[in-house]
Amino acid sequence: MQRRTARTVLDRLRTPHRLPKALKTASVCLLVAGLLSPLTQASAAPTEVTAAANDYCGGQCSDVLPPGENGNATLAQILLNQVAGTQPAHAEDQLGPYANLASGYSGLTDAKINTFFNDASFGVAADQVESTLNPGGRTDVTIVRDKKTGVPHITGTTRYATEYGAGYAAAQDRLWLMDVFRHMGRGQLTPFAGGDPSNQGLEQLFWRSAPYTEAELQAQIDSVTANNGARGQQALADVTAYVAGINAYIDASDSGRYFPGEYVLTGHKDAITNAGTIDHFKLTDLVALASVVGALFGSGGGGEVNNALSLLAAQSQYGVAQGTAVWESFRERNDPEAALTVHNGQSFPYGTKPAVAQGQALPTAGTVTQEPLVYDRTGSAATTTSTSSSAETSADAVSSAKLGMSNALVVSGSKTASGHPIAVFGPQTGYFAPQLLMLQEIQGPGLSARGASFAGLSFYVQIGRGQDYSWSATTSGQDIIDTYAVELCQDDYHYLYHGTCTAMDKVEQTNSWVPNTADPTAAGSYRMQVYRTKYGPVQYRATVGGKKVAYTTLRSSYMHETDSLIGFQMLNDPGYVSSPATFQSAVQNINYTFNWFYADSTHTAYYNSGNNPVRATGVDAEFPVWAQAAYEWQGWNPTTNTATYTPASAHPNSSDQDYYISWNNKLAKDYTMASWGDGSVHRGNLLDDRVKKLVAAGGVTRASLTKAMADAALTDLRAEDVLPDLLKVLNSQPITDTTAAAAVSKLSAWVTAGSKRTESVPGLKIYANSDAIRILDAWWPLLVKAEFEPGLGTSLYTAITTNLPIDESPSASHGPTGSHAGSAFQYGWWSYVDKDIRAVLGETVQGPLAQKYCGGGTLTGCRDILISTLKTAAGKTAAQVYPGDELCAAGNQWCADSIVQTMLGGIKHYSISWQNRPTYQQVVEYTSHR
Repeated sequence: MQRRTARTVLDRLRTPHRLPKALKTASVCLLVAGLLSPLTQASAAPTEVTAAANDYCGGQCSDVLPPGENGNATLAQILLNQVAGTQPAHAEDQLGPYANLASGYSGLTDAKINTFFNDASFGVAADQVESTLNPGGRTDVTIVRDKKTGVPHITGTTRYATEYGAGYAAAQDRLWLMDVFRHMGRGQLTPFAGGDPSNQGLEQLFWRSAPYTEAELQAQIDSVTANNGARGQQALADVTAYVAGINAYIDASDSGRYFPGEYVLTGHKDAITNAGTIDHFKLTDLVALASVVGALFGSGGGGEVNNALSLLAAQSQYGVAQGTAVWESFRERNDPEAALTVHNGQSFPYGTKPAVAQGQALPTAGTVTQEPLVYDRTGSAATTTSTSSSAETSADAVSSAKLGMSNALVVSGSKTASGHPIAVFGPQTGYFAPQLLMLQEIQGPGLSARGASFAGLSFYVQIGRGQDYSWSATTSGQDIIDTYAVELCQDDYHYLYHGTCTAMDKVEQTNSWVPNTADPTAAGSYRMQVYRTKYGPVQYRATVGGKKVAYTTLRSSYMHETDSLIGFQMLNDPGYVSSPATFQSAVQNINYTFNWFYADSTHTAYYNSGNNPVRATGVDAEFPVWAQAAYEWQGWNPTTNTATYTPASAHPNSSDQDYYISWNNKLAKDYTMASWGDGSVHRGNLLDDRVKKLVAAGGVTRASLTKAMADAALTDLRAEDVLPDLLKVLNSQPITDTTAAAAVSKLSAWVTAGSKRTESVPGLKIYANSDAIRILDAWWPLLVKAEFEPGLGTSLYTAITTNLPIDESPSASHGPTGSHAGSAFQYGWWSYVDKDIRAVLGETVQGPLAQKYCGGGTLTGCRDILISTLKTAAGKTAAQVYPGDELCAAGNQWCADSIVQTMLGGIKHYSISWQNRPTYQQVVEYTSHR
């Protein structure tokens, strides 16, 4: 049985994973020989670049972004990579240093940091200049690339020229990926890249959440421009210049025949005649790109119907009062044992449970059906594989378990050896080839920054550093999406809006595809259809209190995908950001749900962004509410989808706290997150425990803080924070069963050794404590089911697993992130197991579950269940626990965990050892300030 290797939506993208066998012959050499001459664009000879005078980091800013900066490859380079394994320049040169931290962090010193990271100082030393280019022949902008990583350093004498250069550099490094994403955001991926079921699933996912017309994409640009004064006008000028730079590269690479080879492999260009076109970009393409990024990383909420279904299951199992109490205990809205980012006792109430819920619209049991998206399937679109991909995508679209990832460790100067703050932080955006993010330095009038940006949106650095400050983000996930029950009238496509029967708006997208070299999926087609109301797109239909309803989802960032432009513009402006207060002011203009962190030479700061709607009094954001005026967001205007939002002071925020950690954990006291799982055990604890110890000892350095991150990145959360209590139960009496005793011995030794998933010898690809790791991986799902299903009942247990998956180990292809994705332990039942086991042991539990579950709540009964399931787990072979997939043989534990740079283009890379850390990461310590 094969394991699914693609659970994250981006993992499903089908581009050339393998070339057809017909190309893997000696004729490849002839084809490559004929294509070698246009491999690279012409560049001027290296010129001397002076050291940057505006850099206050003193050589102590570092960053890394695997696998490499160069994400474009010609057809010849793709063929050589597939056949001979060769890499284009700078396509893979950051992967090795990134991977090696896993085995090299224990001996890390400040002097060795750039063994594993890049020097992120401004500018390029004269002897490190690899190339200098004046894009489009312009004399007012220069793109310098360094020898080590090939990162573009863009310097312009005018604002327009600087942004033009940024667009040109982006296309140089990520044109194919940018094209994929603009088509994905428009719901048009299959006609562009091919009809593989994974491509079908991707375009369905994003078009379902943002089914915009061309006019609506343009309206979002117009809105930002009109509503933000001079900054809005500047943003329009910036993106216009940026798009001009992209298109200049398209024209140059087309005429020079060094455009990405994927255009040939997908049938858009002819390798021999150069016939075909690469479509120019337009401003609305950037809105489509932004909608993809926002949907993936910056929009919390949306699971209200699933919440309602699990509440109904709890009430059916226990009765209304007790069932509600049981549900609330598992929901952990404000668990007192949760790790917090703002841990100084400040309270920021949001999404709290009302005393008496108003307007609640819970469905009648058994009546909920998800709204179909795909119609009129033909050809390959009608296969079982295609329909299964659509079903999986539908489940993803309505879950509150959003992709979170990303972490941050920030320590105040009062706790460091130098007296200056130190930060180790970055976004954990997965692993792709080419990478979703790209690096750049941009210097021009009103612009001075270096860092990472999403491909196609790099007119501003989104995460990185300025002249004397650095900033980063993690996904926060507070609830900005609500579900409304619109009462139907006349038929299934009309609804009551303020008492008037109103027609739903239907938007459609018809896609068809034919086979191509990269994707031989047979021809097929289908039509996507979404019904929209003033309360957002229809997601479900049901009956509530005898009335037929449609459940819709209303997102505060819907129709506002570009509003965050202003905040990013401010972050790049050295004339705006100069302090914690100005930093917080800048990120307040970002409407997506992120945690933002800041460090300069003296101060640290934190702010949680997002347009948090002010809900009507008594509305419980956990559940659907009636689409009636009394329960709408306060100040809501359906025409513009704007509302009254909570003020900046109500968002979790702080300056100069002793330290900050974030790993998508709970932000602050009384601030409810949209997703489940913010309880006593969270992967944020892996950071909090380590940083707290460092801070208590004092004298924190860049190396020690980086080591804390790296150590957490290799630790199995279950083994460190839950397994010790499980062992207490098992060892509460002598273990007479030899199989169980042997398993306990191995697990205990692993815990003593540090609970790491690391190689016994670097490069050997065999884990130390491999048997213990195998046992726990096999045991966890068995023990969770045996511990909770008898007490909850099958229906409720299943319903809660829909709200929160039970596990997300590195190799758990059933988890939200999927296998080979690096990120792990974000979602799981570890807090439930922890609280229940501690309760059974008689220990104090703050915020306990409503009852004890393991073994009916008795220590003896619980021990019997643990021993029984442990024996079963110990008896499972490695091949059973790690069944194998297209990349790994059955039983290969290291490979099952390994990180793979998922191919979004034609270049493949080697797999690396598992690490649970940011994809793009900075290590910074500023020595001075302007």
